[in-house]
Amino acid sequence: MRQSSQQNGFSLIEILVVLVIMGLLISVVAPTVLNRADEARVQKVFADFNSIETALKIYRLDNYVYPTTEQGLEALVVPSNLEPAPRNFKPGGYLSEVPRDPWGRPYLYLQPGEQGEVDIYSLGADGLSGGEGQNADIGNWIKPQG
Repeated sequence: MRQSSQQNGFSLIEILVVLVIMGLLISVVAPTVLNRADEARVQKVFADFNSIETALKIYRLDNYVYPTTEQGLEALVVPSNLEPAPRNFKPGGYLSEVPRDPWGRPYLYLQPGEQGEVDIYSLGADGLSGGEGQNADIGNWIKPQG
């Protein structure tokens, strides 16, 4: 009786073919996945705008005015000592914390706003005024796309 000494496994050519196919798939899928992450960041900004605007409206109902630019969005979390001091600050505040934009920076706030009663905005990924794409400024006066 003869025993076969043949080994089972993949040849170098088979491994290289699999690696080439995987490389092609990654080159096609990666840009789509990365673009989706950028879109998700922009959607988070608009979701944050909605929650901040709701909190601002309730603050105004309770205190008759919006927080000033100097008081900032922090006035929705803790009562401000700056004038005009809130008359009827809701126990627990209007937000549990002030959200940060998806790039880790605080949202900017103006009252009175240049675009409306209040302006809430982010300077985008680069943190600089202006820009395009992910670096573009995003404000609560802009309508979300899609």
